[in-house]
Order: sequence, then C-alpha cells, then structure tokens
Amino acid sequence: MGALVGDKPESDGTWAYCTGTLISPTVFLTAAHCGSKGQKTARVSFASHYESGAKLYTGHYVPDLRYKGDAYDLAVVVFSEPVTGIRPARLPSAGLLDRLKADGSLTTARFTPVGYGSVEPTKKRHGWRYHYTDTRSQTAISFKRLGSRWLDLAPDPSRREGGTCYGDSGGPNFLGGPDSNLLVATTISGVDDACETTNVDYRLDIPEVREFVGKYVTLP
Repeated sequence: MGALVGDKPESDGTWAYCTGTLISPTVFLTAAHCGSKGQKTARVSFASHYESGAKLYTGHYVPDLRYKGDAYDLAVVVFSEPVTGIRPARLPSAGLLDRLKADGSLTTARFTPVGYGSVEPTKKRHGWRYHYTDTRSQTAISFKRLGSRWLDLAPDPSRREGGTCYGDSGGPNFLGGPDSNLLVATTISGVDDACETTNVDYRLDIPEVREFVGKYVTLP
C-alpha cells in the first residue's frame, strides 16, 4: 500500500492526499477522483509514515476516461521502472464476490481496509475536524451489502472494528485478515462525515473494472 503525495504540503503540513495499492511491480491502483483535471504524473510513497525527503516513485497518472463523478472511479500510476522489495496485491477473479454471496460465505467475511486518511475526526460546532498524520493505518470491517458495482462494508462495534475516512480514497479493501493480499475493492466514499458507518467500495471483480485494469496488468 502507498500514499499519493502532493507537490507541496497541505495547510496542516501533511503531504498525503489519497491511498492506493501496488498491483504489479510497475502499476499502482487508486481512485480517479484523487486526481486533478489534466494531471499527467503522480508521486507515490510506500513508507508507513511519510516525511518530507523520503523516497518517492513518480509515474504516469492515467484515470479511467469514463469517470464522471460516480462509476468508473479508477486510475493507475504507471512507473517506468519496477518497484522492488514490495509484494504486489492479488486481484480477484471475475465475479468472485457474487460467488461468495451465493454460497453464503460473504455474510460472515471480514475485510481489511488500509489507508493514509484521517483517524478519529472530532465534532466541532460547524462540522467535523479531520486529523491527518501521513501514517498508514488499517482496521477490520464487516460485510453489509453487495450490489452490482459497490461493496458496502460497515464496522461492527461488538468486534471493535473501524471504518475508512477522508484520505483513504483509492485504498485497498482486502478480503480476510491483516495478512491477506487479495484486493477485492477500493475505498471510494462513506455515508457519514464521522466516518463511522457504511463504507462504499468499488468492486474490482466486475467487467467494467477488469476492462480498465486489464490494460495494465494480467488478470486472474
């Protein structure tokens, strides 16, 4: 997992603005809404905590041209040289989540989302304050609903689970525990500003995603 790093720090002094996952030695997967109009390159750090001056990988930023603010929210950063020392994530086979839903195993499945986003936002008089530290975090989260395009996940308080927040966009949701590298969905949004309820994640096992990602990596 890695962070998209800006050319200059944000107003709070932090640098990371989105998250993503290495899916081959030369391809980093993230969300299209993380990019800006006309963006051609992106900088990526794989450090667990990014500090100015840490090693960065710069690659060609390519969003799915079908993205218009809802579906097709995918982008890749393509590096000219392989990233070494990091094991790329595995991608799901076509329709994997549908098969798991059909056999009943999806209902009890747990997922591991990872990201560099805000942790424990605080409620203020006129909204929420989000705290960023350029640090990679992970949690566990449970299944809620499967749609044709979206995988909805929700924290189970009784299992001390957590959710994703601003800055985690584009980041991975692995099927299984913290040692899993099976990437089945990318973080896109949530239904509350407190980042405590349902996470909305983009399925990676559906045809429209495989069409785009398959241009850059070999799919299972």
